[in-house]
Amino acid sequence: MSKLDVRAVIAKRIAQELEEGQVVNLGIGIPTLVTSFMEGKEVYLQSENGLLGMGPPPTEDQVDADLISAGKESITISSGASFFDSADSFAMIRGGHIDVAVLGILQVNTMGEIANWAVPGQPILGVGGAMDLVVGAKKVIGAATLFTKDGEPKVVKDLSYPTSGIRQIELLVTEYAVFAFENGEVIVKEIIGDLSFEELQERLSIPLRNEAISLINM
Repeated sequence: MSKLDVRAVIAKRIAQELEEGQVVNLGIGIPTLVTSFMEGKEVYLQSENGLLGMGPPPTEDQVDADLISAGKESITISSGASFFDSADSFAMIRGGHIDVAVLGILQVNTMGEIANWAVPGQPILGVGGAMDLVVGAKKVIGAATLFTKDGEPKVVKDLSYPTSGIRQIELLVTEYAVFAFENGEVIVKEIIGDLSFEELQERLSIPLRNEAISLINM
């Protein structure tokens, strides 16, 4: 499976979690792909640089240099979209008005605490809205490939990257499985890819609880 296909599998599964009428913030990276899998579902997408009503990715002839996401990617807007300044945008986030935040992650520990804004030894561009979204959103879904380019798992016992906040995320969606976190346990809710529960257990090297009821055909 190509890198793009892997990212699409994750984004498509996350889109299934979103409900009609929700206000949803999509982080940079894999989360931005979720807009391609909404399938007519009316969800209000917020971009923290000051937009409520983000649409799907533009075609070549729809690209407008003035319309970009917080990740500086070209976007479209939906009918009735609203524009506002960054202060109002963060007031929405900090005030608890975001139903779901979908965030790319670098690591998540067994308590569901994530790291997603800095890699030790590499330049830091800034925290962005990561910490505000972790604290302010009613539900947080992590989006990530399960392993790094070097094959290291991103689900770990203890974070080695700087934390984004002590709040526990509700779900982590990867190309192999969907995970939940409860009282220090990592729960496999669904098997998506071609690794069995036993293989996931072996490769992650942390205790897992199996609640996967079926193989999901993506």
